[in-house]
Amino acid sequence: MTTLTKPDDGATPPSAGPGDGAFLSVRDLYVRFSTEDGVVKAVDGLSFDLERGRTLGIVGESGSGKSVTNLTVLGLHDPRTTAVSGEILLDGQELTGAPERTLERLRGNTMAMIFQDPLTALSPYYTVGRQIAEPYRKHTGASKSEARSRAIEMLQKVGIPNPRLRVDDYPHQFSGGMRQRAMIAMSLVCDPDLLIADEPTTALDVTVQAQILDLLKDLQQEFGSAIILITHDLGVVANTADDLLVMYAGRAVERGTVREVLRAPQHPYTWGLLGSMPRLTSAVDQPLSPIPGSPPSLLSPPPGCPFHPRCRYTDQVAGDRCATERPSLPDGRGAACHLSAERKQTLFTEQIKPRLG
Repeated sequence: MTTLTKPDDGATPPSAGPGDGAFLSVRDLYVRFSTEDGVVKAVDGLSFDLERGRTLGIVGESGSGKSVTNLTVLGLHDPRTTAVSGEILLDGQELTGAPERTLERLRGNTMAMIFQDPLTALSPYYTVGRQIAEPYRKHTGASKSEARSRAIEMLQKVGIPNPRLRVDDYPHQFSGGMRQRAMIAMSLVCDPDLLIADEPTTALDVTVQAQILDLLKDLQQEFGSAIILITHDLGVVANTADDLLVMYAGRAVERGTVREVLRAPQHPYTWGLLGSMPRLTSAVDQPLSPIPGSPPSLLSPPPGCPFHPRCRYTDQVAGDRCATERPSLPDGRGAACHLSAERKQTLFTEQIKPRLG
């Protein structure tokens, strides 16, 4: 388990405005899945930017659209059942609607993904070394011997002991932490400019978790990659990410730098996420404060603010705006909430901050 320990190393830099120096720019992204029960509105008008050399943390409960968003960036959805609209620019190149051949040239080369469960993402039929070498051969035209040498080099770089021997092992012969390292090696074998890490520390013990996060930092410094870190753990993003995007029901509800969002969160959903985390300074018998209710069905999301059925502060907004009017998310630092800035500050100072400690 991680804790919120983001160090104070100076003034908070301003949040980047839309498109300012962005390597990846997503604008008004909508993703719809056709099912027997109806159309799932998995991503609903999402926009964000990511610069080279920076890490964007995306947090939210399961079903908030985090993984769907990033699978869409990679073009990994079935076009027969998925409708995608909006704009996805990678270094100025439009990915929405791009031919599969174009996406294949980019996947594993310019952009890559560390999947959530390496045991299922890695094929049990091929050695770890072969799976690392395959994208390197495909994108560089290297020979088998060159690709094998590159696989050994990457295994050594990610901290696998005896890489010349382990390169011929199968995934089941690796521990959980080693499989995750092998997935990272596979993702970075072609030095991608964009790396998407989907829950890279899930089910790992805290020691291995810290090693994986340190490895991502070191590799980012070496390759200058832009990283998207998808996680449920705010402690992970506190110590790893530069910027933070909070998602709920397929929408972005708050964004800013990590320091801005964690020190002074503005959305009741973010307050709830922070309040749900245990803290080292809390009494052992102090109960956690869960968010009431459950995330909405994306087959029929609620009108207005999608969080309003679970929000404790709807009575602080005049009329029925929370239930009827969708709040907008401002550019740069901000939250999609009808509470006034003054009221949010008062609630956070008087009610939320004392509970967070």
